[in-house]
Amino acid sequence: MGEKKKKKRNPIPLRVNLIFFMVFLLFSALILRLGFVQIVYGDDYKNEVEKKEDVVISTSVPRGEMYDRTGKSIVSNVGKNAITYTNWKKYTAEEMRDTAEELAKIIKMDNDKDLKKISERDKKDYWILINPDEAKTKISEEDKKQLASKYKDDKKEYQKAYDELLRSRISETDLNKLTDLDMETLAIYREFQSGYFYTPHIVKNEGVTDKEIAIISENLERLPGVDTLRDWDREYEFGSTLKTVLGNVSTSQRGVPAEEKDSYLAKGYSMNDRVGLSYLEKQYEDVLKGQKKKVKYIKDKTDDIVGSEILSNGSAGNDLVLTIDMDLQLEVEKIIEEELKKTKYGYAGTKYLDRAFVVLMDPHTGEILTMAGKQLGTDDDSGKQIVNDFALGNITTSYNVGSVVKGAMVITGYKEGVLSPGTTYINDSTMQIKGSNPFKSWKTMGNINDLIALKQSSNVFMAKTAIMIGKGKYAYMQPLNIDLDAYPKIRNSFSEFGLGVRTGIDLPNEMAGFKGAIDPNQPANLMFLSIGQYDTYTNMQLAQYISTIANGGYRIQPHLVKEIRETSIEEGQLGPIVQEIQPKVLNKLDLEPGWMEQIQKGFRMVMQPGGTGSVFAGASYSPAGKTGTAEAFYYDPLNKQEEPPQVMNVSLITYAPSDNPEVAMAVMVPWVYTTNNGPSPNLTIGKRVMDKYFELKKEKD
Repeated sequence: MGEKKKKKRNPIPLRVNLIFFMVFLLFSALILRLGFVQIVYGDDYKNEVEKKEDVVISTSVPRGEMYDRTGKSIVSNVGKNAITYTNWKKYTAEEMRDTAEELAKIIKMDNDKDLKKISERDKKDYWILINPDEAKTKISEEDKKQLASKYKDDKKEYQKAYDELLRSRISETDLNKLTDLDMETLAIYREFQSGYFYTPHIVKNEGVTDKEIAIISENLERLPGVDTLRDWDREYEFGSTLKTVLGNVSTSQRGVPAEEKDSYLAKGYSMNDRVGLSYLEKQYEDVLKGQKKKVKYIKDKTDDIVGSEILSNGSAGNDLVLTIDMDLQLEVEKIIEEELKKTKYGYAGTKYLDRAFVVLMDPHTGEILTMAGKQLGTDDDSGKQIVNDFALGNITTSYNVGSVVKGAMVITGYKEGVLSPGTTYINDSTMQIKGSNPFKSWKTMGNINDLIALKQSSNVFMAKTAIMIGKGKYAYMQPLNIDLDAYPKIRNSFSEFGLGVRTGIDLPNEMAGFKGAIDPNQPANLMFLSIGQYDTYTNMQLAQYISTIANGGYRIQPHLVKEIRETSIEEGQLGPIVQEIQPKVLNKLDLEPGWMEQIQKGFRMVMQPGGTGSVFAGASYSPAGKTGTAEAFYYDPLNKQEEPPQVMNVSLITYAPSDNPEVAMAVMVPWVYTTNNGPSPNLTIGKRVMDKYFELKKEKD
């Protein structure tokens, strides 16, 4: 039986199906790709076809202002005309120069400032720009060949060398051909170049007249990129008063500090935005800056603006209401200046005296009512004596403060179990450790307790207390061994009052002071620590310290800002409160009942007859406090002596009324005299200031 012939399959349908399948896959891939392109890149390709671009421009707004606690304006904004330039289209150098020349025909730049900024290199570059054909003749073909041979593989270096050679060929005669109009144009052209793409840059904001503004506004079509606006300057209503504390704001030319560029740009700032550079202006930058107006501009394929949309209207910065009472501040500054001069020129041995500080603070809230400092100086031009604001010195300079620390020292003695309030008696007589100088109080007091030690300011009582804390055994003219743990024990106790640590004030760059070295071979240093003549403290720390005693043991953070308010639309009125700064307790002293009351009693005795602060005796406001005198050394940073002269610092801490404190005060006057005895400007300043505080209070009540 023969085999049946197998039927051959027609290969065409299979091939057709395969082709259809491949076509299906290709179309599927194409559809997916088109969908992806449409979704992900659709807007980009649409803009590319239409040649449109969205550019968002942010416009600065007025900065928040500052007021004192009674509503008096301290720092305000004064509006002024300004001319700006925005490089919308990435204009060429020639286009920018042409615009600059047109603008130069309308305005005059400040010859004393703008024209003096122009360097010889600027002039040469500008000469090349306006004389391109003549510039080409300055470089020969042979010059080009030599440069090409030297930099054949580096076009960038070739161009750099070419430009430098060309500049060197431009003579003084060439530059002298630049006209006055050329120089005005160059000054404006430099400002144009210093701006950033799509960011308004101020070309001129000093002395811009209304007439200039009107002419520019009428000719904007001939001045591409040029516009006008209202700029502002900071005005300080009280001149130099508190100026060092208020801080400064950058100019639009400087913009954000270069060293903080990345931080500011990350927050949405532009490079030419004006920002707070120091102290309150910088500390509260986020509050004062406001929200910039944002406008989206739509550009067509020729880079012309064809539409705009306001994204955000922006808002002016919030205002700060400070805790400062400017009436009181001015009176205190006047007192400091008068007493500083009186002491400087009325007594011998006051060669190094040049500064004094006063802080007045609410001991319960930490609100700083006055932060004053004055420094004597010499005018560089006239050579005459001047007085500069140095309020900042209350937190940026520190000194040996003397006996004012003795309240904290007595508390430390209680805590360490070596003193008992009112019942521990120590013999006050001259001490001397073997190998050291005699150590004594200003007079021999005999057996005294803590109250008398505070009232009459016994050095010996404090020194022997410190030795007991250090588990030492003192004997006249014998060596002294102490436990070095006494240093941190005393310092830690002092820090609970605010001594030797930053107070936390709402200002940057506060210093903590300096701690003396712990030397096991110098046990007398512990004795000096106990009387405020070893470590250094700021006057703000003294204010926090006395406030802690006045309020019964709470270390309150001092602050200069009382409220943050919205800008008011009505002139002379404060806006609604955004935030009220609440008192902040940094720590509470862990004390047994009666300890703080004992210190307060001793401080009241200081201000009574027989006390070191008896100048306050009879004051109607019933003060309590402590005086201080410290032997120190004067270090001149400009003329470092091998053996710096010894000087006397004087200080004062006080609060009143003693039974219900409402104000605490710290006074610091360093380097007062070099003689054995001298004046006490701490007391004269302190008494006058406290008298004035209650006098003003009575007037306002």
